[in-house]
Amino acid sequence: MAMKRNGKSLASSGSDEEVMFFKDVSLGPHETQLRFRLIHFWEARNPVKKTLIGLEMLLIDEQGTVIQGFIPPGRIKKYLPDMKRGSVYKLINFYGSKNKPVYRVADHVATVSFTWNSEMSVLHEIPISFGEDRFRFHSYEDFEANCDLKGDLYDVVGHMKLVDGQTLLARPSLDDVKIATARHIMIHVQSHDGPVMKLYLWDQAAADFCKKFNSSKSIPTVLLVTTVNTKRLGGTLALASMSSTRVFMDYDVQPTRDYFSWLSSNPEIANQVIADVITKRETLTIADIFSYMTQESAKCTATIDDVVHGSSWYYIACSECHSKATKGPSSLICTNTKCEKTEQAFFVLLGDAGRELTGRHASELVNSYFEVNKSEGADHVVPVPEALISTIGQTHKFCVKVTDHNFSGNTRAITVTKILPLDTPPPTEASVGNDIATTSEEALQSGNDVCEHPKSRGDSLDEESKRTCTRTDPETAKRPRCEN
Repeated sequence: MAMKRNGKSLASSGSDEEVMFFKDVSLGPHETQLRFRLIHFWEARNPVKKTLIGLEMLLIDEQGTVIQGFIPPGRIKKYLPDMKRGSVYKLINFYGSKNKPVYRVADHVATVSFTWNSEMSVLHEIPISFGEDRFRFHSYEDFEANCDLKGDLYDVVGHMKLVDGQTLLARPSLDDVKIATARHIMIHVQSHDGPVMKLYLWDQAAADFCKKFNSSKSIPTVLLVTTVNTKRLGGTLALASMSSTRVFMDYDVQPTRDYFSWLSSNPEIANQVIADVITKRETLTIADIFSYMTQESAKCTATIDDVVHGSSWYYIACSECHSKATKGPSSLICTNTKCEKTEQAFFVLLGDAGRELTGRHASELVNSYFEVNKSEGADHVVPVPEALISTIGQTHKFCVKVTDHNFSGNTRAITVTKILPLDTPPPTEASVGNDIATTSEEALQSGNDVCEHPKSRGDSLDEESKRTCTRTDPETAKRPRCEN
């Protein structure tokens, strides 16, 4: 072991060449040797223009330190033919660029950037051992704390609850063509005894998952996904894959083997069901719904037999929180104590589902009645309109919501949140996942980082210390305004 004048440690190789450890890599040019195992590499492309920005890498040295690497697009052809994941290399001459501040895959402050005079070769005879991989796991609480910050990309390991909306009681049927067309698949995953999280795998990560899942002899249980981005969709934490994401299952790597062993020792966790989180739509009869009220959202195909007369078919709602509003001394007052908004109210019937059923919003129906019956007072009960009576005999596919009120109350009323065409194929994803625009190139950070290496002095034009990465947030999913 040799020491340079700046105090950095250098190892001596068999050929007496100085070898620098990753922990000593600083910003600026270096005319020395690195030795490392190539863990992973991937293309970085502009998600809008589709232009290639460069080839990014994840490297680990003999001390177990991980650093990110970068090859500019003009130099990829020189190195790519000899690059193989898992192989060990030595690199002479490189530039220490500043690691990007967003969507980072390594903790190191620097990035090893290949320059015009960089020389990389395979080490066939390895005098020392190199780690196979290095993971950075985060808990649910950590993901919550870092949600939407666009910071480091961490890894998650857990056991699968739902795959593409299907339970693992029997082997789920995954259609490779359908998933390739949709460009993504959603998995509900639980890490140890924490909350269940929605994990969206996009593009190559989705294809890798399907290939591994379908080729497994038994039904896979444990899932490890690297470098996920945390987003909040409809108020719910969601994890999304990136272009650097890798997928492992059951016995692929040591962390999945360790988790599988832990899960086998804790069967109560494996069999745990959290109905508030694991939700999917199922086509049920009305009797099935009442006998099995354990799903937050379900579908029911039914024929309208009658419209109940003499019962409330609308309510006056607060425009702020959509709670019921009551008549005050001079105006309407929201009954929600946390809101207490005084306002002019509007009428809502089954949220947007009422409009889907009758073609008109509840406020339009009520306003039309009072225009004709101007002499009636504000306390007058509006009779059921013809638009609703005319729906008797029609058959629709209703999306219904079952809540705690259905369990604790004596009512047998079921809230309708959406009306679907009868010929609409049943969705396979839950909650806001259905509202994600899968054709958007920037939805949920589908894996194409916008990472640019600004030009610098001399021959190391592509290796300057600053890089910028930007992403566009996915369109926020819409939620129903009010339900009754």
